[in-house]
Amino acid sequence: MRIILTAVLFVGLCAVASDAAAQTDAGQRARELAAIFSKSRHEVKEKRGVRVEKFKEVRSEPAVRPAADYSGEYVATVEEDYTLSLKVSADGSVEGSGYEPAPGGAGAFTLRGARVSGALLTGTKVYADGSTEKIEGVFINRAERDSLADPGTTQFGLGVLFDPPKVAEGLHMERLFFRPKQ
Repeated sequence: MRIILTAVLFVGLCAVASDAAAQTDAGQRARELAAIFSKSRHEVKEKRGVRVEKFKEVRSEPAVRPAADYSGEYVATVEEDYTLSLKVSADGSVEGSGYEPAPGGAGAFTLRGARVSGALLTGTKVYADGSTEKIEGVFINRAERDSLADPGTTQFGLGVLFDPPKVAEGLHMERLFFRPKQ
């Protein structure tokens, strides 16, 4: 009887530990992806007594919220034709569809097996022709400043990585930031 009880407790503890490890992995991956959406540039050039300073800073951090709070319509900051519609349930399962960069215009897809864990979105995009591609993104708070004195602005949204990169209208895109539709 003790052996059975010990085995049941051990299996239960392993399940809890693997769930905690999966959440830690999702949190770590979310931080890695958010870092990809961050950048900093500060240049000072001086020529013939004229000083020109260029400054740009974008800091992105995972925006962890209750899963259902991520539901909504999102639009890309670079092109309004690229959209994403998400319906996220409390358990983290996601239904959704959208349009992304594709040769000849925006390409339509639906999401299959998509989940939100912490701030990390993962799943599979299914296109009209039946082909599939992985989707990986992170919900982030993106703070942007244009000068050292600028307090900046912060915007919530979804950063999506494209693997392989998308090529549309002569542009090579490896990532795209979607903001909530106004």
